Amino acid sequence: MSTVTAENYVIRTVRPHEWPALRRLRLDALRDPVAPIAFVEDYEQAAARPDSFWQERAARSGAEDGGVRQVIAEAPDGTWAGTVTVLIEEPGTTDFAGLPVERRQGHLVGVFVRPEHRGSGLVEALFEAGTEWAWRRGVERVRLVVHEDNVRARGAYRKAGFVPSGVVVSFSEDAEDRELELVLARPSGLDR
Repeated sequence: MSTVTAENYVIRTVRPHEWPALRRLRLDALRDPVAPIAFVEDYEQAAARPDSFWQERAARSGAEDGGVRQVIAEAPDGTWAGTVTVLIEEPGTTDFAGLPVERRQGHLVGVFVRPEHRGSGLVEALFEAGTEWAWRRGVERVRLVVHEDNVRARGAYRKAGFVPSGVVVSFSEDAEDRELELVLARPSGLDR
């Protein structure tokens, strides 16, 4: 029996014509048992979006001059096994939570690996592709936020080198509903 590792997958950017597969992967992610604490939208919201939304999203994520990149992991059988999206955040703007952005940074969002592909190193491979793209755009750091109760994700992010920054965000009125910011510093010696 052969072992499937991250090396068996093709890690690449979403192409504009692949919007139906992009939509399917997102809807599958929103059906995951941890989706309520992992994503800011729910299945019903995403399923109701028109095709034009998904077409624009796929086109934007592959544009070379854009500030967003969606990376997917394609399994040997052609299945999309996982994804991550990287947003470039500019200083002087505010982020999704309304907090000021103080430096040019990458922000990883929409992280998902299908259950049958977990444990193969895909999170690290997706993060490597996404952060490399962000580093080439001159970001000082890459960050993500993760719900404090999402233990599986927090472990995967720590394994990929992300560390807590001390920033805590809440998207609800419930003070117990806390998201932790994790950061990855720009590697020393990396040219800007």
